[in-house]
This record gives sequence, C-alpha cells and structure tokens, in this order.
Amino acid sequence: MASLQDPSFSAPVPDPEVLQALGLADPAKRRREKWIRLGILGGVLLALGFGGLRLWQARAQANKPVYKTMQIKRADIKVTVSASGTLEGQNTVEVGTEVSGKLTEVNVDFNDVVHVGQVLAVIDPEQSKATVDEATAQVASADAAIFQARATLVESKQKFERAKGQLKDGLIAQQDYEGLEANWARAQASLASSNASATLSRASLKSAKSRLEKTTILSPIDGVVLSRLVESGQTVTAGMTTPVLFKLAQDLRRMSLSVLIDEADIGRVREGQEASFTVDAFPERVFASTVLSLRNDPTITQNVVTYEAILSADNAELLLRPGMTAAATLTIETRAGVLALPNAALRFAPSNEAQAQLRLPGVPRGGRQSTAAGKKGPEVWVLTGEGPSPRGVRIGASDGAHTEISSGELKEGAAVIVDVEEKK
Repeated sequence: MASLQDPSFSAPVPDPEVLQALGLADPAKRRREKWIRLGILGGVLLALGFGGLRLWQARAQANKPVYKTMQIKRADIKVTVSASGTLEGQNTVEVGTEVSGKLTEVNVDFNDVVHVGQVLAVIDPEQSKATVDEATAQVASADAAIFQARATLVESKQKFERAKGQLKDGLIAQQDYEGLEANWARAQASLASSNASATLSRASLKSAKSRLEKTTILSPIDGVVLSRLVESGQTVTAGMTTPVLFKLAQDLRRMSLSVLIDEADIGRVREGQEASFTVDAFPERVFASTVLSLRNDPTITQNVVTYEAILSADNAELLLRPGMTAAATLTIETRAGVLALPNAALRFAPSNEAQAQLRLPGVPRGGRQSTAAGKKGPEVWVLTGEGPSPRGVRIGASDGAHTEISSGELKEGAAVIVDVEEKK
C-alpha cells in the first residue's frame, strides 16, 4: 500500500454525487446563500425596528391630550341677580264681615267678574233691623224728653221771674224765693241731660243702621273673585278677627311678583331696573318685568336676611295665575360690546404632569406644584407650538357664562383652552 508520504501517492477524488448530497458541491453558491440569509435577517430586524418606532409614536400620540378651545368675542354682558317669589294679583282685597249671623245669600262664585257696589252676599238682617227699631224708639223718647224739659224750664223761669218782684214787695218769703230759683236751675240741668240722652240715642241709631247696612256684603273694587270661602246658610262670627268671605283681585291682566333679595345683592338693586322671570307651567317662556319697589322691612329666616322686591308682570294673555312660583332674574348692569371670555377658560388649568412636561416656571420636573401658587391674578391658557401656555388677564363683569376682559395680552378672536377631550 502506498504511504501518504509517498510522492506517488494521490488523494482520492470525492464522488460528485456525495458532494451534491452534502451541499458542498459549489463553495461560491454557499457564500451567496450565506449572504442571502444575512440579508433576510437584517430585513426582518429592520422591519421590527421600524414597527416598534411607529408603535411608540402611536402610543405617544394617543397619550397626548387633545384640548377644546373657544374664541374670545365681543358681546353684551348682563350682570344679574337671581331670586324666587310668588305671583300675586295687583290690589288683591280680602272681603270680610264686621257683623255676625247666618248667610242667607251668596251671589258670586270663583272667577266671577264683579263691580264696585255689587252685592256679594247677605247676612240675615232680622236682628240688625230689630236693633234699628229699638234705637229709633229711643231717639223718639229722647226727643220727647227734650220737649218736656224745655216746657219745665220755661215754667220754672217764669215762676222765678215773678218771685223776684214779689220778694221786693214782701209778698213772698225768702225761703220760697230760693226754692223757685233752685227749680229753675234743675230745669236747666234736666234740659241739658235730655239733649245728651238724645245725642246718645241718635248715635246708637246710627250704629244700628250701619250694622244693618253691613249685613249686605258689597264689592269694594272692580275685579275678579279669586276665592269664595263661605257657603249659603253658613254662620259667620265677627270676633277679635274679621272672618274672610271672599278674595278679590282688581285685574289679573296686570300682576305683581314678590321676590326675596339676599342682603349681599340688595345694594345693587334699584327701582326701574329690567327683569325677567319664568314659571314651571311655561318653562320655555320668559316673561318681561320691571322692578317696581323695594321694601325696607327685612325678612329673617334661619339667620339669613332678605328684602322684598316687587316686580311687575304683564299678563295680557292670562297665562299667569296668582300663587305661581316664579324664578326671577334682575339685570343690575349691562356691559355692551366688550371682549367676552368663556368662564370655562378661567376654570381650566393643565394637569400637574402636563405642566411639568412644559417646564413652566415654578413647576418641578416631578410635576407636583401648580402654577396657581405663583399666579398674581387670573390667567387663561392658549395653544402654542409647544403646547398650552398661560396668559394673564384682568377681568370685569360676568354674567355667569362669560366674563369681561378689561385688559391683558389677549385680543378678539384669540382661541383659549376650555377643556380636555376625553379619550375613548
């Protein structure tokens, strides 16, 4: 056998079919396949990296807040005071009685139109008529007593005058003369007493006639019957308090609204100011009104002091009814054509974390200190390229929804942030 070191020795040639089976047939081909595999792996890694970047950007965009904005516009701002109260008919009258007795007639009912002097009801007049007859007789008796006293006075005077001459001639005793003088004085007193009794009797007759007249209940005004509190046949008793039989309103086309104004607002309310009100019966309807008067008498309820204000209420359509509860709004000041800022902008402030990301002055990187701690006055936020940015403003009158900007950096048309949209 030839040795490997033998010069004549030659290495065996591999079988091509074996090399083909082992994939070693072509070294150049193996190198190409290696580079292809590396290229595919690099492409996969590149794709994964690009996808991860896009995912990170998407998540960052999703976490970025979306702010709602509104523009600053010129508008009229009305400063108002709110109050609630009850509607009443103007010149509402409670009709009662000063005499006691049984009602024999009740001539009106709810919502009836009545006129001055119209008979509303009648109380049994029998007892009052008897009292009038008695007083009339007393007057006649007193007049007769006056005539008798006058006759007695004339007689006693004549006797006294004759006694004077008889006394001078010595025809009458001094004692008899003095008796005649005393009779004349008593006659004068008797006439005075009769006159006084006659005056008293006439007063009693006048009172009796008045009570008789009061058994007929008359309407004191032209108006409408709001309520009838009695029935025919019912007995009423006039004692310490006058019983109320009817309640009348002069004209329901003109009503009044009584509202209570808080003591903190009463200083800004004036007579003649415009007002409006709504009622539950017509929630979509706003009724115009005017402040008619302010009462000085305070009302104290649970240590809360209020003052009554009377407002007018036009009821030409007869939609409103006495006793309805109304919510009134009194306009105490009007600012025309001023820069109006939505009140929501004054309430808005970015979260502490968002302020920390903006690196605002006075806010540490941890985002735990609000810029409100360093504010010198009201501020609002506007959107810039870097995100929300605060702007200081000086505010004026407010109507509850908008506030006047009296000075500051913002101009008409500027967009201010009012809220952050919720992520779905």
